[in-house]
Amino acid sequence: MRRGTFVRWGVPIAVAAVIGGAIGAGPVIAAVSGDPQLPERSAQQLLADAVAASHKAGGPPPMSGTVQQTASLGLPALPESGGSSPLNLLSGSHEVKVWYGARNKLRVAFPTQMSESNLIVNGDQTWYWDSSTKTATKLKFDAGTQKPEDLAPRPTDLTPQQAAERLLANADQHTAIRVINNAEVAGRPAYQLVLAPKEEGSLVQEVRIALDGETYVPLQVQVYAKGSAEPAFQVGFTQVTFSAPAEENFRFTPPAGAKVEDKTISGKDLGKEHAEAEKARGAVKSVGEGWTTVAVLPVSAAELAAKPQQDQGGIDKGGEDKWDGKAPDFGSMADTVLKTATPVSGSWGSGKLITTKLVTALLTDDGRLLVGAVTPAEIEKAAGIK
Repeated sequence: MRRGTFVRWGVPIAVAAVIGGAIGAGPVIAAVSGDPQLPERSAQQLLADAVAASHKAGGPPPMSGTVQQTASLGLPALPESGGSSPLNLLSGSHEVKVWYGARNKLRVAFPTQMSESNLIVNGDQTWYWDSSTKTATKLKFDAGTQKPEDLAPRPTDLTPQQAAERLLANADQHTAIRVINNAEVAGRPAYQLVLAPKEEGSLVQEVRIALDGETYVPLQVQVYAKGSAEPAFQVGFTQVTFSAPAEENFRFTPPAGAKVEDKTISGKDLGKEHAEAEKARGAVKSVGEGWTTVAVLPVSAAELAAKPQQDQGGIDKGGEDKWDGKAPDFGSMADTVLKTATPVSGSWGSGKLITTKLVTALLTDDGRLLVGAVTPAEIEKAAGIK
């Protein structure tokens, strides 16, 4: 079982975070009055309010709500994959429901058309319920392993707050910031911060962050591509309540006829996974700065097309991650995308260029994958830096 099993929303949220990974605190413009009415705040004040809200002592306030993520990146139609695949989140709309009472009281529901999976953390009890297989898995943690609440996703992992935190925390000279008319998000009055890149080579036109008028918690993050009237990526609450959820939301009893299983989370396995993740991160380098930053990692077309050896689906039942046919076929997906790629070449070499509204990728013949929210010219320039 991997922590990522429960935080698949971290994938699209991370995309938004990377796009704004090195943004700036350019000109600060006073807040504009709008409807609904809120006390006037400058962009500088709102930046401070949002950072303070994200680092509030004791964590985020108790809350419950529904978050919707929508992506329209202009990708080709991908082959069908498991319903829990993070790649499914790269197009269309998807929902997650969150109930948060405290660090050790959390429930997350991932509804689909025909089923729903739930993670429930209530004190020292942790359950994972999959209605599609009618399986309830009781998670146990061996000696030396972190507490359940440390392994479970935080509300900020699943809501607009994580994306907003990254965007706001790295403000520097690369971004112009302003405030536009107030808005209503999930039925709550909200301020709207607009962050726009100064670099011409970015595909991002602007990022809009809606901050709750009372708590300053981010309610919505929208990323607009240049030339588009609608957001290419959006994550936000469609309904939210900032009050303690009822205790019944954190109680779980396996329904009649359910298959009940036990799964022990090993600190040794988690440590190994962490080491592998750190190694993978170390292999990625960055070229450029601000909104035109390009990530470069060593990978070949053959590696992209290879069938994964590990289960990317839900909780494994035998203690080891194994391919069970339910995980997404990344090879088929990569092949589909590469078929739409354009052959390109230059002083840097040759390769295949993949373009979308918001992201450009270049797979070079010398075994590199370059990805960024930049124009093709910018990514080819980055390919020349080795």
